[in-house]
This record gives sequence, structure tokens and C-alpha cells, in this order.
Amino acid sequence: MEVGQVLHMNGGTGETSYAQNSLLQQKVISMTKPITEETMTNLYCSISPKSLLIADLGCSSGPNTLFAVSELIRVVETVCGKLGHQSPEYQVFLNDLPGNDFNTIFRSLTGFKEKMEERTKVSVGPCFFTGVPGSFYGRLFPSKTLHFVYSSYCLHWLSQVPEGLEDNKGNIYMASASPPSVLKAYYRQFQKDFSMFLKCRSQELVAGGRMVLTFLGRRSEDPTSKECCYIWELLAMALNELVLEGLIDREKFDSFNIPKYTPSPFEVKSQIEEEGSFAIDCLEVSEVSWNAYENEVNIPDACKDGGHNVAKCIRAVAEPLLIGHFGFDRVITDQVFYRYRLIITDRMAKEKTNFVNLTVSMTKTG
Repeated sequence: MEVGQVLHMNGGTGETSYAQNSLLQQKVISMTKPITEETMTNLYCSISPKSLLIADLGCSSGPNTLFAVSELIRVVETVCGKLGHQSPEYQVFLNDLPGNDFNTIFRSLTGFKEKMEERTKVSVGPCFFTGVPGSFYGRLFPSKTLHFVYSSYCLHWLSQVPEGLEDNKGNIYMASASPPSVLKAYYRQFQKDFSMFLKCRSQELVAGGRMVLTFLGRRSEDPTSKECCYIWELLAMALNELVLEGLIDREKFDSFNIPKYTPSPFEVKSQIEEEGSFAIDCLEVSEVSWNAYENEVNIPDACKDGGHNVAKCIRAVAEPLLIGHFGFDRVITDQVFYRYRLIITDRMAKEKTNFVNLTVSMTKTG
């Protein structure tokens, strides 16, 4: 499975699309907004560029793409108002892998500036958008051009499935039953990828440029802890049910592994310090419920089933990977996620289920 070809969220705006099932990711963007605001404020006050270049890496598609960008621009406009500065021009680069639904993004750009001004009640400088297809584990921009790099819920995805997972049979990710060699292989791939990411961004950012990155992660130093692996263990259970019924080939199942790594704060900090191009300004841990509609008011009837919500959220993310590896048709895919929904509903009724987020703000030192 070539990860760069199949790792993308479900496109379009239909029932199983990422656009319709990304409320959880939007909540995380909102939860981490104080860090983003402080970082962008510090950047603008220290540099005050007439043209501000912002890159959103792993932008995906749907409402969250422009939600994150609009929040960054709003912060700058607020600071400009307080300082009496003229608004800068904004050059916004929206990056994701080539399979991303860029067309939906481009269609939603019509009237972006006017809609934002109507919502924020402030005048906004000229905004120019560019789509940048490609992996952020390589160079994407010219040297020393970017001022601010933002990425939310993307860097836990690896550039490839780690090598050496042949003994991970019966699992689709790191699990309590995985042998130590599998855990080491995942961690090595994370180290390699994150180091390359930092190196590339250090070349592309101006001196004093800033980054804010949010990962799915874990508090524990145990890479197989429930807080980061449980959601995939439950999907493995759903897949295994279909294996036992002869609907999925056993060898295909045993060779499927999720290209992802959920790091601990120590692992993120260590890799940044080892690469050496950035100073960490803050590193914070937060949590969000699996069910994005938990504690919401005026929940639509279709969203009152927590297990249904979680299964749809994961389907919007994982379906392209499953189809790319197994070649599922719609009938089998529906079966997988119907069973997944039942399993999740059962577990959520018995225990607290949260995702752990790591958010790091840093400044380029060179």
C-alpha cells in the first residue's frame, strides 16, 4: 500500500465525507486556540510583515480548513487594530497529499474575505490562496519564505507503514499483544519522519518564524496504552469478525497496519531538541471525548447515538486506507463500520473514552 496515494480523508460533502464528520477536529482547533493566538500575536509583534505567509499543512477539506485559516487572520487583524497598523496582505498555502479533495476547498473560497469580514466585523487585508499538493515530509516551499506554519491532527500520520511488522498478525496498529519489535519499528518511523518534517520547515521558515502543531498523542510512555491505541483495537475486532465469516481474507487482514504514531510529550520534545532548529515555547496536553457531540446542546436526532458518531468520524478518516488495502466494495465497508459502531457503543457505555492531544508551539532559532 502506497500511503501517499491512499492516505486522505473522504472527499465531497456526502454522509460519510470528512466535511460532514469532522466536528471533533474542529473542537480540537477551538480548544488549542489560545496557544495559536499567542503564537501568532508574538510572531506579528516581532516581525510585522507587510505580506504574511501562512502554511496550513494537512489542511484536508471541509469547513475546518478555512475555519483554522480564518482564526489565524482574525488574530492578526485584532493585533493590527490595537497597534494602529495597516492590515498585511495574506498569502495562504493549503497543503495536503495529492488525493485530498482540493476542488471542494477551491469552491468554498468564493467570498471568503467578505464572509470573514461579516463574521468578525473587522476589515481584512487582501487574501491570496494557493493549493500545494505534496507530502510535508519533504520540501514544499522556497527557502526562508514562510512566517507561520500550522498543522492540526496530521503529524501523527506517518509517511509509510513501518518496515518489520510481519509479526503484528491479528492487529492493525500497535496493541498490547504486539511484539516489542513492532513498537520499535513504529517509533523509528516516527523519529525519521518528524525529524525530516522539522528539517524541511526550518529551511522554509524565516528567522523567528513560528509553528503550532497538534498531534493525536498520549500521556503515557507506554505506546500501547488504551488512550492512543484502543480506537484501532476495536476496529480490528470488527474486521476480524468478517475474517471469521470468510468475508475478508486472513492474509490480507494480517498484512494491514495503520501508518500512524501517537507520540508522548517526551518523544515530541526529544525529537525537536535533537533536530535543533527550533526552541519550544510551550507544549501542552489536552483531551477530547471520542463523541464530538458529548455535552453539546440542541443535538440533531441523527447525532444522538454516540457510537454512530464515533464510527462515522473514524470512517471518514480510515475508509480510503481500508479500500486501498482490501479493495472493499460499499456493501463490505458498510458491514465493517456497522459492526464497529456496535462495538464502540458497548465500550463507551462501560468506560470513559477520550483522545489525547499534544500541542506544541515553537520558534525557529536560526
